[in-house]
Amino acid sequence: MPTQPTPLRPPVDSGRDHVRGPDGADVTLVEYGDYQCVYCRRAHAVIGPLLDGRLSGRVRYVFRHFPNTRLHPDAQRAAEAAEAAADQDRFWDMHDYLFDHQDALDRDSLVAGAAELGLDTERFAHELDERTHEPRVREDFDHAFESGAHATPSFFINGRRYDGAWDEESVLEAMRQPLGWKVRALAQDFAGLSVSAGALMLGAAVIALIWANSPWQGSYFALWHTEFALRLGPWALPLTLHEWVNDGLIVIFFFVVSLEIKREVTAGELRKPRRAILPLAAAAGGMAVPALIYWLFNAGGPHAAGWGVPIATDTAFALGLLAAFGSRVPLALRVFVATLAIADDVGAILVLALVYTDHVGLPGLALAAVFTAAAYGLNRARVYWALPYALIGLGLWAAVLHSGLHPTLAGVLLGFTVPTRSRPRPAQLHGQSMALFHSLETPPSGERQQGQYQAAVRGLESMVERLLSPAQRLERNLQPWSSYLVLPLFALANAGIVLTADTLQLLQPLSLGILAGLVIGKPLGITLGAWLAARSGLADSPQEFNWRQVAGAGALCGIGFTMSIFIAESAFSDPTVLAQAKVSIMLASVLATLFGWRLLRGAGARSDQRTLADRHPTATGT
Repeated sequence: MPTQPTPLRPPVDSGRDHVRGPDGADVTLVEYGDYQCVYCRRAHAVIGPLLDGRLSGRVRYVFRHFPNTRLHPDAQRAAEAAEAAADQDRFWDMHDYLFDHQDALDRDSLVAGAAELGLDTERFAHELDERTHEPRVREDFDHAFESGAHATPSFFINGRRYDGAWDEESVLEAMRQPLGWKVRALAQDFAGLSVSAGALMLGAAVIALIWANSPWQGSYFALWHTEFALRLGPWALPLTLHEWVNDGLIVIFFFVVSLEIKREVTAGELRKPRRAILPLAAAAGGMAVPALIYWLFNAGGPHAAGWGVPIATDTAFALGLLAAFGSRVPLALRVFVATLAIADDVGAILVLALVYTDHVGLPGLALAAVFTAAAYGLNRARVYWALPYALIGLGLWAAVLHSGLHPTLAGVLLGFTVPTRSRPRPAQLHGQSMALFHSLETPPSGERQQGQYQAAVRGLESMVERLLSPAQRLERNLQPWSSYLVLPLFALANAGIVLTADTLQLLQPLSLGILAGLVIGKPLGITLGAWLAARSGLADSPQEFNWRQVAGAGALCGIGFTMSIFIAESAFSDPTVLAQAKVSIMLASVLATLFGWRLLRGAGARSDQRTLADRHPTATGT
C-alpha cells in the first residue's frame, strides 16, 4: 500500500521558529539540519546564496535542529550554541558561523566564536554549560521524526518533504513551483493516501452498478463481452475483455501480492516466528469461522460450494479505512492487520487454485513446471535483470491458463521466484560513490572525457539499482499499476450487476451465509484465533492495542470485495446466483465497514509508550 507523505509538524510559527525572509513569501523552505553534517554544509553553500540572490524576498527559510549525536558528537552542543546566540538576537550570525567552522565545535571554540560575533560571552558560556537550551533542541528533534525526517539534511517546501537533488537548478525548480511540479505534487498526494486505491475501486464499482442498471446497460455488457484475440499463425487466444481483466490483468495484482508475501517472509513480520504467530493465527481463524458459518447456512444445498467466498479480505479497503482513523488506531494494529491480510491472501490463493479448479490439463501443468523451474534457475544463477523473468512469466501465464488452473497462480509462482538479495555494504558503496562523483567534477570536453563521464554515470545508476533487489524494484514499480489500474478495472468489470427481484433475495441461504460469514464470522474468527494463540502461549499478547481494537480491525477485514468477488466468479456458474452473491458481498462490505467503524470508534486508542528512539531508526547523515 502506498503511504501518505507525512506533513511538516508543527507548521511554521514565526514566534517560535527561526525565520529568514518575509512572512508573506510564496515559498516556505524548512530545513532539519545538523551543524556537524558535511551534507548540511554543502546544502547550506547552495541555499544561502540563493536566498541572498536569485530568490531574495521570495522565499521564507526556516532552520530546525536535528543533531545526529550517534555520528556527530558535537552536533547537540552546536545546536544549543545557536539557540544561546538566538537569545541575544544573533541566531543567523551563529548559524552561518557554525557551518563555516564545522571542524571546531568544541566548547572553547564555540565561546571564542561568540566573542568573535560580539556576543555576551559570559552569558553565552553559562547557558552552554548549564544546557539551558537542550529542551528546545530536543523539541525540534522530536518534531523531525513526526514530520518523517530521518536523515540530515531534510527539506520541506510549503509543508511537503523535498527529496530531490540539492544542486542550485534543482532547488530553484522546486521552489519556483512550475506547473509540472504542482501536478506531480497533487498526484503524489493522491497516491500517498492510504484510502486512494480503495476509493478508486469503490468509485469504479458504483459506476458499474449504475451503468448496468441504466438505459445504457446494453453497452456495458457489450463492452465486456467484446472479443480480443491474440493470434500467431495457427495458434490463437480468443478472450473477451472481461476475461482479459479477470484472467490477465488481475495476475499483476496477484504477482504484487506474492512479492509482498515474499518480502514479509524474508525481511518482515513473517520472518520472526513468534511475532508472526499472532496475525497468522488470526488469519486462520478469520478464514475458518466464516467458512463454517457459510456451511451452516448452505450444507447440503445447491450452493454449498461457495464456502470460499466469505474467507477473503480486501487488503486495500481494510488498510485504507484503518489509516483513515488516524491516531485512534495504533501503528502496531495496522502492522498486525497488514500481516493478517497477507496471510489471508495466501490462503485465498490456495483455495482458489486447489478447490475451484474443475479440470487440470497435464501438458499445460508440465509446461508451467518447466517455466517455473527456469525462473528459479535464473534466481539461483543470480540473474537480477527483470526482462528474462517477464518473458518467462508470459509463458508461465499461458501454460497455467492452458492447464485449467486459474491463471492467477502464475503470478504467485513467478513472484516467489524473483530474487531478493542481501543488503549492500554502505561503507563500500559510499567509497565507490565518492570516487565516481569526484570523477564528474571535471566537465567533459574531449571524446575520451565524454566516455569517462558516461561510464561514471552508468556506475552511479548501477549503484542505485544495487540498493534495491529485483523483487523490491518490481513491487515498487508495479504497485501503482496494480492499485490504480488493475483493481479499479476489475471492479468496473465485475460489479455491474442488474438489480432484480431475484438478485435482491437476501434472505436466502446463499446471501445469509455470505453476509453472516463476512460481517460476523470475520471479526469473530480473527479475534478468537489471535486470543487462542496468545492464551496458549504460542504468541505474545498484544501490548500496544486491545482486544476490542482487534475485533474492530477484524470487522474491517470483513470487506471481502475483490477476493470474494473473484472466488464467487469461480464458485458459481449460474448468472443469477453469481449476481446474488455479488450483491451480498457488496452489502456485507458496507455493513462490515459500519461495524468496524463503530467498534474502533469506541475502543479508545492506546498510546504507544515506547521511546522515540524505539519508534524510529536513528537519523542518518554525515
